[in-house]
Amino acid sequence: MTMNSTRCPRCHNELDEGPIMYRCGTCRRAVFAADLENEFVPHEPVAA
Repeated sequence: MTMNSTRCPRCHNELDEGPIMYRCGTCRRAVFAADLENEFVPHEPVAA
């Protein structure tokens, strides 16, 4: 499984820190993890 990098909703650059609050080094925005859409969706179906 690969984990997607978390992106800033304003400028779309990678966010630092985390996992509760992230910071964008480019636009200096602070973003809470709850405000990001980073739900894990597997590429292949998972057997029940």
